[in-house]
Amino acid sequence: MPTKSTIQKGKLMATIPHSGEEIPPEAHWLKGLDEITLMGDVDRFVDHLYETSLEKLQIPYVKTQWHRYAADLNRLDTDVDAEAVQGSSTPIGTYPRGFHWVYSTRGEKILLSPLTPEAHQKLVERVYHPFHHDVRELADSLQGLNKNIVIYHLDLHSMPSLGTPQHRDPGEYRKDVVVSDSKGKSCSEEFKNLVIDSFEELGFSVAYNWPYFGGRLTEQYGRPDQNHHVVQVELNRALYMDENTKKIKMELAEPLKNKLFKVLMGIHNAIKC
Repeated sequence: MPTKSTIQKGKLMATIPHSGEEIPPEAHWLKGLDEITLMGDVDRFVDHLYETSLEKLQIPYVKTQWHRYAADLNRLDTDVDAEAVQGSSTPIGTYPRGFHWVYSTRGEKILLSPLTPEAHQKLVERVYHPFHHDVRELADSLQGLNKNIVIYHLDLHSMPSLGTPQHRDPGEYRKDVVVSDSKGKSCSEEFKNLVIDSFEELGFSVAYNWPYFGGRLTEQYGRPDQNHHVVQVELNRALYMDENTKKIKMELAEPLKNKLFKVLMGIHNAIKC
């Protein structure tokens, strides 16, 4: 297995696409939902857990304030079906949790009627384009004119501790962390191993590519042949929050933040130019 000393040097960046809780004005259907339902699939507090460490280590990152049920940034803006957007030629049921979430992972119907194409496009313009513009701009700024500079990219998420009937692993208890790389396509083996090793060294249990393979962010930006390596990191919510009330447990979250700082520092120091 490659060691930290053998990985090619480069620059580290991060994305946090699912921690936003603000409802866009176009997403009127979300405004009447209770907090438990509304926060059921948000990566709540992930920004709180990582941001201080990212800033302390001077690791640049992009995040959004917008709620993922309205417009999911780990999807393509074309990941919609006829139940999500009027006139879509994609059959109902193709994207129940696509760019616009029709159903939650607990089977609750979130979007009661399809959006008009105009409403869909407004959300694309408000949410999708600015975020992905910022991601591309950040990656470009890290490389500058030298495309030989290697970019290492952490896409930071959270996950339920137990797989729901809508997941690939219904009823299964998850590890502390799941690391995914689009089945080996979005990054080098060395970077994937570095991320896994860095978590395991701090006592986290880690699964690889199960039950998550990576999302559209790893697919879009993970181009090892172009020196952009992306891994998706899912953090078990039971490590820091009450999954029933969706409230943070500070007595767990603060020690966890310290451990995550050490994880990030280990990754950062191993690849720092």
